[in-house]
This record gives sequence, C-alpha cells and structure tokens, in this order.
Amino acid sequence: MSSVSMRDLLEAGAHFGHQTRYWNPKMNEFIFGARNNIHIINLEKTVPALDEALAFVQSTAAKKNKVLFVGTKRSASKVIKENAERAGMPYVDKRWLGGMLTNYKTIRQSIRRLRDLESQAANGTFEKLTKKEALSRQRDLEKLESGLGGIKEMGGLPDALFVVDVDHESIAVTEARKLRIPIIGIVDSNSNPDGIDYVIPGNDDAIRSIRLFVAAIADAALAGKAEFQGEVSADEFVEVAAEPVAEETQPEVAAEVAAAEPAAVEPAAVEPAAVEPAAVEPAAVEPAADESEKAE
Repeated sequence: MSSVSMRDLLEAGAHFGHQTRYWNPKMNEFIFGARNNIHIINLEKTVPALDEALAFVQSTAAKKNKVLFVGTKRSASKVIKENAERAGMPYVDKRWLGGMLTNYKTIRQSIRRLRDLESQAANGTFEKLTKKEALSRQRDLEKLESGLGGIKEMGGLPDALFVVDVDHESIAVTEARKLRIPIIGIVDSNSNPDGIDYVIPGNDDAIRSIRLFVAAIADAALAGKAEFQGEVSADEFVEVAAEPVAEETQPEVAAEVAAAEPAAVEPAAVEPAAVEPAAVEPAAVEPAADESEKAE
C-alpha cells in the first residue's frame, strides 16, 4: 500500500482550510492555526488518519468488497471517475439520486433498464425503430448512463463509502449512516465530521489536494485486490502440490514431501538384493530382517 507523506500533502495544498468565519467548531482538534484569516489544517493529524483510512480500504478490497467513490462537485467529478475506474470500483460523479442506497431496489430496476437499452443500441434495434422512438430511447440511455453508469456493475449495496466533501454529499452520507455502511470522508475546516467513520482532515476544494487523496484511496483498493488475487493463486498452488501427499500433511511441507518422494523409492529397489543372502544362509536372514525393520 502506497503511503502519502506530509511533504506530498504540503505540495498539494491539503493543509489550506476555509476562511476562519466559516469554520465548524467540531473540526477544532484538526486545526493547527490561522494565517491571513484562513484556517491551517494540522497535517500531523491528517497523515495518521489517512493511513488508517487506506488500511481500511485495502482490507475491504482484499475481501472482494466494494467501495463506492462519491464526488459530484466540479473539482472532484473527473478525478473520482478516473480513479474509481482505475481501481475497478463503483462511483457517482454527476448527481446523487435520492434513495440510491436506501431505495436500491428501485435503482436496480433502473439499472436493468439501462442494460436493456445498451443491448438494444448494440444489436441494432434502434435502427429498426422510427426516428422519433429511436431518439427517445437514445435520450433515455444517455440520461440513465449519466446517473447510474458508475454503479451499474456494483451488484448490490456497497461495503463502504468514500466521499469528497461530506457537506456537499450530505444526502449520500445520511443514507449510508442509515444503512450502517462505513464512511470515509475528506473533511475540510468548514465541515461536520460527525457520523464519518474515517475522517481525513484536509482541503476538499483544491483539485491537486483532491487528486492526491482520491488517487491514494484508489491505490489502496488496487493493493487490496492484488492481495486477494495473490491469496487465491497461492491456495490453488497448494492444492495441486498436496494431491499426492497424505491428508495429515500440512500445506507448508507439501513441497518438501513431494520433493522427497523420489529418494523414498530407493530402499524399495534394494530389497530384492537383500533377500538373496537370506536364501543362501539361514543365519544371514536375521541381519537382513533387522535391516528391513530399520528401513521400515
């Protein structure tokens, strides 16, 4: 998992908050001071908070779970879409539709309609319709794609929510809290951190700052996915190597036992030679028997 240093945060301007008159007193513990009537966020609090959030995202992705990226304001929309797609995670970058989580049953029906229209557009059905009907369906397709395109592969409610600007996305935060979905949020000096499970104090307006935070979350998700895929590959390898080994053999020594099998065959090849002296001299039978017993 890639970590973000304090220097990275400083260069991105993540420490700049809002004007002091707009501050939220609940963010007091995360504020270092003020300069030119602008609050300065304490990055010594941001670094460990971000690391904790990244560890949570990685562990979530490692369990093959979904993290929904949410950022609909202009400065966050493009960054959210790019990084969520890079990480293979669902996202909302245009507008949060009321009930997107709490009324997911209805949203799922709209997603099915979207898939149906996509299929019609791909197989040439639109071309067989009247111009008016084809245009109507094309508009429906574009509208649904704009609102639901980022979550059409989500397959159910997300396991966590990552939000840029928790005040701007208050509806999404409220719905997630009702469903007890863990929330990771970039929280500026003017925002309310209540109800956010993983508070990342930082600038949620500057594009460079947003890009730094969102890219770090996406990298953590990718690291978690790689961890999951690595575990699957390792399990498959152990199963193949363990086939000729007895059930009591531990997976860790399966390779050693498999490698030792050719050496174990050699005593069996010597047995006929050991039987010959036993047939010639009865007295020599006893040592041969002792040797075979030791071999056993």
